[in-house]
Amino acid sequence: MRKAKPQAKLVRTHALEVGYNLAVCPPVTLSVGPGEVVAVVGANGTGKSTLLRTVVGQLEPVAGKLEVLGGKVDERAARFRADVAVDLGEEAFFPALTVEEHLLLTCYGHGVPAPQEVTGQLIDEFGLGERVNALPSALSSGQRRRLLLAAVFSRPRSLLVLDEPEQRLDTAMRAHLTARLARERAGGGAVLLATHDPEVVAGAATKVVVITESGVRTVDPAAGAAAVAHL
Repeated sequence: MRKAKPQAKLVRTHALEVGYNLAVCPPVTLSVGPGEVVAVVGANGTGKSTLLRTVVGQLEPVAGKLEVLGGKVDERAARFRADVAVDLGEEAFFPALTVEEHLLLTCYGHGVPAPQEVTGQLIDEFGLGERVNALPSALSSGQRRRLLLAAVFSRPRSLLVLDEPEQRLDTAMRAHLTARLARERAGGGAVLLATHDPEVVAGAATKVVVITESGVRTVDPAAGAAAVAHL
C-alpha cells in the first residue's frame, strides 16, 4: 500500500450527479482521504455502483464536480493506474491462467517486491490453497470472488475502490474482509466502497454515505450500519 500525503483528499465530489445521461440518484458530496474508509450504502437501484464507476472513470459525470488524486479523472493516466486499485466485481480473468498465475501476473505488472512470497501469502489468506493450480472456469462463484479480492490487495495502491466486496463470501471470509479493510485504514490507506453488509460498515468504515431516492446524507458508522440493516 502506498501512503498518500497526510492531508490530501484522494477523492472529492461536490453535488456530483451520476448516471447514463440522466442522473440516477440525488447529488453526492463526499471526500475520501488517507486513513478513511467511506462506505456508500442504499437500497438496490439507488446509484451506488454508478457512483463508483464514475469515480474510477468508467462513466462521465452528469453534473457537479469530481476530483481523484487531486485532478480530473483519467483512468488511462499512469499515475491513476499506479495509485488506484479497483474491484467492481467484474470477472475479467485470463482463461488459460491458474489462480497462482493470475496473482503473479498482477504482482509482476505492478512491480511488487518478492512476488512469489506475496502471492503465497494471499493464496493462504483468501483460502485458495487447494485451488492454486485451478483455472477460473473450475472455480466456484465464491472462489472467483476471493481471487478478485486477492488480486486487488496484491498490488500497490493509495486508493482502493470496491463494489460490494462481501458478495458471495461466507461469514468467516466476510469477517476477514472487514478486518482487512480496517488494517488498510490503520495503515493510512483510503477506501471507497459500496456495501450491503452492516458488519462491514460497523467494523471498517470511518463514515457512511447513505443514498435514498429523496436525498444523500453522511452519518457515522453506527448510524450507517443501522441504516443498512433496515434496507
